[in-house]
Amino acid sequence: MSVLVFADSSEGKFKKTAYEVVSYGKKVAEQLGTDLVTLTINGGDASELYTYGAEKVVEVKNSLTTFNAKAYASIIKQVAEAKSSNVVVIDSSVDGLTVAPLVAVALEAGYASNVVALPNSTTPFVVKRKAFSNKGFNNTEISTEKKVVGVAKNSYGAHENPVSGSTESFEATLPELGVTSEAVSKASGKVTIADADIVVSAGRGLKGPENWGMIEELADVLGAATACSKPVSDLGWRPHSEHVGQTGKPVASNLYIAIGISGAIQHLAGVNASKVKVVINNDPEAPFFKAADYGIVGDAFTVVPELIEKLKTFKQA
Repeated sequence: MSVLVFADSSEGKFKKTAYEVVSYGKKVAEQLGTDLVTLTINGGDASELYTYGAEKVVEVKNSLTTFNAKAYASIIKQVAEAKSSNVVVIDSSVDGLTVAPLVAVALEAGYASNVVALPNSTTPFVVKRKAFSNKGFNNTEISTEKKVVGVAKNSYGAHENPVSGSTESFEATLPELGVTSEAVSKASGKVTIADADIVVSAGRGLKGPENWGMIEELADVLGAATACSKPVSDLGWRPHSEHVGQTGKPVASNLYIAIGISGAIQHLAGVNASKVKVVINNDPEAPFFKAADYGIVGDAFTVVPELIEKLKTFKQA
């Protein structure tokens, strides 16, 4: 028996979540007294994973140029069966939440998503996970012989645990994909919401797309990703790829800065997993203040430029 971890990547580079799930899988393997096997699909340099405890890395190289949930699930299943893996660990990103249920069905395994801690016990196998749109937690028992665990971003963290690892190739058979991608357009040179430790988000309080320059400048100073509320993307001020919230992209960053966003319940539900939330709004009754760790009541057009200048001065010091 072994624990299999899927280390996700993009354009030949491992995502930050890859290091987190490897760290998590390593500890689960220790709890179970078994080996850790790490799977990469068209991934980066496997030695990067050794730093986090991935002593055995299985590399799958194939013709896939874009993400395909059916293909990824099939590959994970094949490797899990070949390595006699009874526990499979996947991240709970948008892609991970798509792949993991397919893997669970293929392996006839129980599945727990958005897991935030190591198993409370292994016999029975019980994990703590987020519930009710991140407003609460529950302890879920996975009673099937095979188990799929989806780890929530930034819940466990990436912990260095260097090992002398080894890498082997695996020839996986691709299923009939059913869906093909003719073109994929991606923004380059920017921090993505999925990988960002800091997210700077703005809403209708910015009054128009022409005022987004200061949001982008603040994000550049902080090395952050930019995001927006649903009304902003619906109005066409910002691309839909930046829409965060329950109906957009979920955010679990270390720092989330909301500027000119009132805090509708759907938005709060999607960003509540962020560790520190800062709100800038000129309305002291804005709902977001009740969920914030820090709040500034003031005009964004005054506060944000001053914040940018202070940060620039601090970085130069």
